Amino acid sequence: MNLQNFFAELKRRNVYKVAVAYIVAGWALSQGIAQVFPVFDIPNWAIRLIVLLIIIGLPLALILAWMFELTPQGIKRTETADAMPAATRQKKHVWIYVVVLGGLLSIGLFFLGRYSAATRQSQSSGLPAKSIAVLPFVDMSQGKDQEYFCDGISEEILDTLAKVEGLRVVARTSSFSFKGRSADVTEVATKLNVATVLEGSLRRNGNRIRVSAQLIARDGFHLWSETYDRELQDVFAMQDEITRAIVDALKIKLALAPTIPAAHDTEAHDFYLQGLYFANKSDETSLRRALVCFQHTLDKEPTSARAWIGIAATWSWLADAYVKPLEAYPAVKAAALKAISLDERSADAHCYLGLAVMILDWNFAGNDAELKRALEIEPNSSLAHFMRGLLRASEGDYDEAIAHLRNAEKSDPLSPAISNAVCTVYLRKGLIDEAVAAARRSQQVDPNYIYHDPVMGLIYRETGQYDQALAVYMKAEELTHSPSAGLAITYARMGRKEDSRRVLNHLLEKARTGYVEGNKIASIYVALGENDEAFRWLERAYVEHSGGLYDIAFDPDFAAIRSDPRCADLLHRINFQPAQMLAR
Repeated sequence: MNLQNFFAELKRRNVYKVAVAYIVAGWALSQGIAQVFPVFDIPNWAIRLIVLLIIIGLPLALILAWMFELTPQGIKRTETADAMPAATRQKKHVWIYVVVLGGLLSIGLFFLGRYSAATRQSQSSGLPAKSIAVLPFVDMSQGKDQEYFCDGISEEILDTLAKVEGLRVVARTSSFSFKGRSADVTEVATKLNVATVLEGSLRRNGNRIRVSAQLIARDGFHLWSETYDRELQDVFAMQDEITRAIVDALKIKLALAPTIPAAHDTEAHDFYLQGLYFANKSDETSLRRALVCFQHTLDKEPTSARAWIGIAATWSWLADAYVKPLEAYPAVKAAALKAISLDERSADAHCYLGLAVMILDWNFAGNDAELKRALEIEPNSSLAHFMRGLLRASEGDYDEAIAHLRNAEKSDPLSPAISNAVCTVYLRKGLIDEAVAAARRSQQVDPNYIYHDPVMGLIYRETGQYDQALAVYMKAEELTHSPSAGLAITYARMGRKEDSRRVLNHLLEKARTGYVEGNKIASIYVALGENDEAFRWLERAYVEHSGGLYDIAFDPDFAAIRSDPRCADLLHRINFQPAQMLAR
């Protein structure tokens, strides 16, 4: 066939017109689904599949245009349509309407997309454009024995990014809550309210490591990815490269790029990562293993400020829960002071020092000063905001307490500890609906999270829903294998004093062989109406420097003894100003 005749035949059979109309209509359709599907949380792969089908459909449309023609009598083969009278043939300008309509639709969807995107952004709880969550790297090693190393590398990158000014980084608790779960990036970014997610994998073979990392936008678009093959001693430079690549990908301008704290001994670094791994567990055995690992780090690298911070943090978790305060908090204070002497700009070290001076010296002002310094160093520190929120709550300043706890939630939105604290403050302020919402949020994050008493049981108890409270406390007892003070108080308020004493006796027996906060046992005696015995245990809490002693000024469990002069005297001895505090 003559080539010139072939192109003329393409024109006669309207193939060109169909091509133009198809491309315009396909573009309009792709624009539409790109804007509409995300509104209904339809995954990105569905959008890509439809766009691929549109592209594949183009040659099919051209073949059909060559073989068939649309006439007023319906679709006819081209040869049949050619034999029809001219009056019954398809109007040649119909395709123009298709192109114009498709073009208008495309333009309309473009501006609709711009408008809806702006609307979604304004409704996304103030989603920061420069925000990131660092997920724990996946262990791809053959022996699957490098979980601690993967977690540690991820946490070190997270901590370094947190020091980048202008970048909001989700805290470890929330990011690592997705560990072992098959959640896609869009779900992670939505729940953590971030624009980007860093994920990766690590394979270790002897002294060689391979790390694959990728930075993914909220919509699933890959912003950056890289694979690194390194010797173990080059791990610090590799982490620094990853951090800088992320900063560059997010187009953040830096006056001075932060770097991973260097370590000269790879074995010391390995011990440090093991310490981090065990310190993030809640049982006493793991916490004590963490202390051993951090000490091994210091044996090989005495100037490691991070290892001293790890020791301070671990002792703070052992305190009150497993160890007497006067055994734990001197270690917290000493480790925090050593860390600050090595790195004054460590926000976490100032947080733990403040906690220690408040418990050991009953020094509210000293704690507040250290937390203030921590926030000067790291304004988005979830730990500093969380601790300052607790401090303000113990002082009865609930509005400021909630403000700090909400700031903590911005960096750590899936922390059950923060949600529990928010719940307690709302309850003391009398905002029951808000307290319930915070408690529900905590349950959704971790249904089995229990620290001291379950907050939902506290809400039920304080609102007189005793049967529901009992159900919550019974479930908690199944998980912890130990009854709580809250259960005994609930029994006492229901008039079931024998059941209350049964729980009390269990805690008294536990106190003979281990440590139980004196103020917890005192709260049960208050519920039973035995105030003298309650003050005896509060005096013991004072001698032992129990951290929970601060709560007696505003905790509803102690409302019945607050008018007793002995309460005012006790508050005075721990540096409360009773008249000023109780007037709030």
